[in-house]
Amino acid sequence: MSLNTKEKAPTPFMAQYLAAKEKHPSSLLFFRMGDFYEMFFEDAKTAAAALDIALTKRGQHQGDEIPMCGVPAHSVEPYIAKLVRQGFKIAICEQLETPEEAKKRGYKAVVHRDITRIITPGTLTEESLLEAKKSNRLAAIVFSVSGLEAAISWADVSTGEFAVISGSNARVMDEISGLSIGEILLLDKDFNREESKFIAKLIPAMSPRPTIKGDVKSCENLLLDGFGVKTLSGFGDFSKIEIQALGLIYDYVLTTQAGVAPKLVIPQKHEVSGFLAIDAATRNSLEIEKSTKGARKGSLLGTIDKTKTPQGGRQILEDISRPLLDINAINARLDAIGFMLENQKLGSQISDVLSQMPDMVRPLSRVELNRASPRDLKAIGKSLELANMVCAILPAEVPEILANAANAINLMRHNELGELATYLKEALDDELPFLARDGGFIKRGFDSVLDEYVTLRDESRRLIASLSAKVSEQAGQPLKIKFNNVLGYFIEATPKQAPPLLEAPLNEVFIHRQTLSGMVRFTTNELIELNSKTARAADLALNRELELFDLACQKVATLGAQIRYANDAIARIDVTLSAAEIAGENNYCRPNINENKALKIIQGRHPVVEDSLKKDGGVFTANDCTLDAEILDGARLSLITGPNMAGKSTYLRQNAILVIMAQAGFYVPATTMELGLVDRVFSRVGASDDLFAGQSTFMVEMVETANILNRATDMSLVILDEIGRGTATYDGLAIAWAVSEYLHEINKSRALFATHYHELTDLSKQYDGINNLSLSAKEWNGDLIFLHKVIEGAADRSYGVQVAKIAGLPKTAVERAKEVLKTLENTHHVGKKGQKPIDDLPLFSEFIPQVAVVQEKSEAEKILAALDINDLSPRQALDLLYELKGKL
Repeated sequence: MSLNTKEKAPTPFMAQYLAAKEKHPSSLLFFRMGDFYEMFFEDAKTAAAALDIALTKRGQHQGDEIPMCGVPAHSVEPYIAKLVRQGFKIAICEQLETPEEAKKRGYKAVVHRDITRIITPGTLTEESLLEAKKSNRLAAIVFSVSGLEAAISWADVSTGEFAVISGSNARVMDEISGLSIGEILLLDKDFNREESKFIAKLIPAMSPRPTIKGDVKSCENLLLDGFGVKTLSGFGDFSKIEIQALGLIYDYVLTTQAGVAPKLVIPQKHEVSGFLAIDAATRNSLEIEKSTKGARKGSLLGTIDKTKTPQGGRQILEDISRPLLDINAINARLDAIGFMLENQKLGSQISDVLSQMPDMVRPLSRVELNRASPRDLKAIGKSLELANMVCAILPAEVPEILANAANAINLMRHNELGELATYLKEALDDELPFLARDGGFIKRGFDSVLDEYVTLRDESRRLIASLSAKVSEQAGQPLKIKFNNVLGYFIEATPKQAPPLLEAPLNEVFIHRQTLSGMVRFTTNELIELNSKTARAADLALNRELELFDLACQKVATLGAQIRYANDAIARIDVTLSAAEIAGENNYCRPNINENKALKIIQGRHPVVEDSLKKDGGVFTANDCTLDAEILDGARLSLITGPNMAGKSTYLRQNAILVIMAQAGFYVPATTMELGLVDRVFSRVGASDDLFAGQSTFMVEMVETANILNRATDMSLVILDEIGRGTATYDGLAIAWAVSEYLHEINKSRALFATHYHELTDLSKQYDGINNLSLSAKEWNGDLIFLHKVIEGAADRSYGVQVAKIAGLPKTAVERAKEVLKTLENTHHVGKKGQKPIDDLPLFSEFIPQVAVVQEKSEAEKILAALDINDLSPRQALDLLYELKGKL
């Protein structure tokens, strides 16, 4: 419906709604009306369909009925969560005064309302809308004038994190895939770039921003004003595009918080040279953060995450998503894990404490944004108290990372954080309401003023109970005293009880207030006086509680930086314990990280597959891997052949995963591992198409392969599986051959290349840096047995027909395939003189009689074959005959 208001002036209420909607036309407007948030016009139709709630009507506008739907204000979060998951933005328009306050401005005055917040996928702060163990970042990307470089900034409004990184376009795209981004901002002018189309596949929530918002000077001034400084130099040496990206984030957060200054930490500048590059295709292929089904279960993260706290869960995701390139930083993490492995009793004590610890930093952010509840304060207080316990358990001599963490927490013992923890523990009751305005969250005995009001309020309630007995005695019949927000306390009588109270002499005591269907309400002078006293005491008590709540929030906000340090320290300790636990349970080893270009893994295992097999009582077959880009003691490119299902893809992935784990600072599933730093990991394993982009499976394969050849260096690790299989045999072989040579001669990367093109194995004769490996298998009585063992040398055959048999191809088709394969192997060339060409081979119609003897038995035959006739009674034999006849 058109919102044009020229034809007829809208009512004051509707004018207020239309004005709010005009400010935020792209958001669903949640318009507060008493106990409900209402939506009107197209918003109502959209929300009703998305939420599966009733669509109703309310009044008219411009002569048409107004569509309307609504949701309860007290339970709005599930509705918001559902809409946000579907990609909607929501504008919250709150009542900023009560109806009574509005009437003071005039009898027909409309309650003042205004937008207090815009909820978007990247600016969530509510606990119920967030995943505890996953960051929810808002990002912004800006491209340089040349278009060759980009900067991406990100902020997590729920934690206060704020950072930026820049580099080549391709390198920044790698970062996007590992940052857990909920929403990304782009300038209008960049929406048609190829990179934007790529981003759209990774992050559905893309929000355009006016190009003017990317003005460098405006962005810089916004940041200077926001952080109260004269220059950004004290924060880091930011480039123009980095300032633009940071400014876009800050401006958007300011807008969505309805003008409330963003509570973000000082922006941190990261360097792309500090992190191992992993592109989106590789992340998906290796199932690092989620499985191919999109679930945490079945991924590397799901297997190795044993963290006990929400902040630890977010940190381990960060670590595994963005492995390091700094050997000292990696070894610092490994030292801490080794210490915990050697001190498992200590680790167990700390784990017990961590398992009780709630989140610390997300409640802090809600405090800073004036959205906190008493439960948020309780969580912060309890976390600080438990963090202090962790610090007390840690010995004085610990590795550097644990020492730094202990120092961050140790601040609590003698300064404001310790006092804050004690203050919150003494102030807050054990049972807490969800909202501060509900009251009842301050402990008795904490504040003498509050205690006085509470005593008065509770005493009044006891007097009410006493008065109830008194009025019943006066009336000569049982009466009840009840309460509502309009009348306060009142006496309720049934129509049968009411007549004596309305007549003398009782009408001098009982004052008539209200007659309703089924009840009559009265009061007394004594009740009126008590009502006033009780209401005043309850209001005074609640107001005092809210004053104390605000004071506690101020104390917390003042110490926000220290709380964040303590939170990060707990997260690092938690991740260290998690890594030690998984390493100890599964016999992982410490990797030896150095600066050469070798990769040597002895008895390596795939952590996810091993975990799955272990749960089913199976055992994983370990394998070695040796690659050396400097060709000091082995090949830098291994060609891997062998049958499908033998484990080639698992072998490829496990070696890449072990590299990622090692550089993330984790122990690895192997006997030993030596690793020369890897700058990038590339994986081209598995087949898929991209119908959205109009690309076939083969085209996707070629695009991903091109990306590898164009970007891989002599420090990279590349794993490839079946390159060139999506086209004609000779074309595919030619491509695979050229890719192998390019990787060896140009990229000089450490690489594993699984293939069924046995012709490629001849490359090992031409290049010293190429060797052949194979997955062993053997035939036994016509069946194929996979050994899952990697051995030196090329496979003599692919066993494709045997795999087809295992997969369940009809036996006729399998036998036909064997015959065709025999002819091909004998001729090596279709139509060779003296040999029968494939065209002359018998068709299925001629071939079927030859294989009739191997056709499957019928169900009746199977039953008869398994039958012991001597065990049948006459009755059973008769029943069996009927059953067999039914099978024919």
